[in-house]
Amino acid sequence: DQTMDQMELLAPVMASMGVMLETTAEVDAHAGSRRKRPAKRLATIRNAGELQIPFTTGILFGIGENWNDRARSLLAIRGLHQRYGHIQEVIVQPVSPNERWDGGSPNLETMQRVVAMARKALPEDVAVQVPPNLAPVRNLVDNGINDLGGVSPVTDDFVNPDYAWPAVEEIESIAEKAGVPLRERLPVYERYLPENGLSNDWISEAVGHVIYADNPIGRRYRNLLASEPGPRV
Repeated sequence: DQTMDQMELLAPVMASMGVMLETTAEVDAHAGSRRKRPAKRLATIRNAGELQIPFTTGILFGIGENWNDRARSLLAIRGLHQRYGHIQEVIVQPVSPNERWDGGSPNLETMQRVVAMARKALPEDVAVQVPPNLAPVRNLVDNGINDLGGVSPVTDDFVNPDYAWPAVEEIESIAEKAGVPLRERLPVYERYLPENGLSNDWISEAVGHVIYADNPIGRRYRNLLASEPGPRV
């Protein structure tokens, strides 16, 4: 729930930012929550485009929206990306039961159809991500996902603390069975990085110094950039 001025202040020290659109529909699950108003979230995504901030967003499905709502949400994201070019990935997340939601979770067929819809609706350069602790990614790889989000062996999922991360070895097994290599990635996608120098319209010099520093962290980042293409985590 940041203003454009706040986002502009943070941009020089942030490689990327993100906020879930969730849905463009007015649903009961969002009733009374000012921060979840679709217009407000769309404005945040639009502001990121105006500021040339590489951005992650996503939809949350199973919260009372219908198929038309899902399509409208994805097309809204596509339209903003076509205008600004700043959407690097879209999270396709089924709602999961927790202390705030007891309405159940979408079944596997619905998950497969929504993931396939996202892949069809979104531009090819926008990755489709499914959180591996919230959905059976083993059954969704063939539907169009090419990013598995963040996974940590040392921290919990602070947004969804009831759902533990899968072991990295499990994710490696899923990628191997799908016949594709698995690789780490930076929080900003490669296409936004400067080709020459430390900065460009998307990346500040401060962030560039971290990526291209002559130290173990910088060298690790550059090794990730040199790795073979494949599903990212």
